[in-house]
Amino acid sequence: MNADAPSPHAAAPSHYLRFHLPHQHLSAAFGNDWFGLKAERFARFFGTPTFIIVQTIVVAVWIALNAAGVVKFDLYPFILLNLAFSLQAAYAAPLILLAQTRQADRDKAHADADAQHREALAKASQERLDVAAGHTTLLLELLQQNTELTQLSVKLSERIETLTAQVHSHLLAHEKPNEN
Repeated sequence: MNADAPSPHAAAPSHYLRFHLPHQHLSAAFGNDWFGLKAERFARFFGTPTFIIVQTIVVAVWIALNAAGVVKFDLYPFILLNLAFSLQAAYAAPLILLAQTRQADRDKAHADADAQHREALAKASQERLDVAAGHTTLLLELLQQNTELTQLSVKLSERIETLTAQVHSHLLAHEKPNEN
């Protein structure tokens, strides 16, 4: 591996949610103070089955107690109950709308961060493919050079054998006349 080339893992930040950091201020829909946290919990509680069941039980008990005459603080037509529902609606609707709006903002911010993350992954993947292609090209060049060196070695070996044979035949030719 090239000593000047940085390791692919060295440049990668260690925080895997780094693309979400610019949108971290959107974490709580109503702010991060105690009121904001309670308001968001309250807005989220409105749509739960628990809230609907508890509200149904409270209204049924309210109507039963007042209609039966056990208590007489809100007789038929239950004006106080109607006022309580109106007050609940006056606070619930804006809280729910605000929670939905802020949740949509958080969803959009997270979608943007996820898109940036996917884009960074695609870029890193392309860079790895480019490096692999470069390594493949280099490997093919090295194989070609190895093949050429092997062929040259074979030619030189053949040439050495030819020269050795010529030297031997020349030596044999010069030794025979001396024997006579």
